[in-house]
Amino acid sequence: MNRSIFYAAAMAALTAFAVACGTTSVNVNTSNMANRTANAANSVSNTMANAGNAVANTVSNAASSITGGSDTGFVSEAAIGGMAEVELGKMASTKAANAEVKKFAQMMVTDHTNANNELKALAQKKGWTLPAEPDSSHKATMDDLRSRVGADFDKAYVEEMVDDHEEDVAAFENKAKNATDPDLKAFAEKTLPTLRKHLDAIKAIQAKMK
Repeated sequence: MNRSIFYAAAMAALTAFAVACGTTSVNVNTSNMANRTANAANSVSNTMANAGNAVANTVSNAASSITGGSDTGFVSEAAIGGMAEVELGKMASTKAANAEVKKFAQMMVTDHTNANNELKALAQKKGWTLPAEPDSSHKATMDDLRSRVGADFDKAYVEEMVDDHEEDVAAFENKAKNATDPDLKAFAEKTLPTLRKHLDAIKAIQAKMK
């Protein structure tokens, strides 16, 4: 009788111990799974955050490129753009088939020559070195337009002038507000109305052509 009771008690204890061990194993496994899930979620969250930051930086850098960075960087870009506007204007004055495009091109030669001369005088006063000729990108545009004739030339030239003057207006607006050098700020403020007039004029021509 006593042996039976002892045996039964021992079996009950072993059963309880086995159940306890099984429960602990389940708890441990469940805990590990929870940790892995949390780590995976954090990894995804971090990856998405990094991707978002990369996109934001790219957009910011693009905007900075359009509006210009330092004063000297802006001066260099303005000089290159101004020279290109004059050269393209001279080209369009002879190649354009549309009378309004020809008239606009002549205005480009006159107005941008004046602005270029003012910028040269400012650069000489400040000791800034200006580029001697347009960059490779603008030269490629000139080469492309030289290969076009008639209405095809007019369309391509007008599109180029719209794009250029949209960027010019944005850059000059930025410098009119934020230029460090007061004389450069005054130059940007003075030139800005002319660039806006050019943009309005070329957009009106583009609308008629469509």
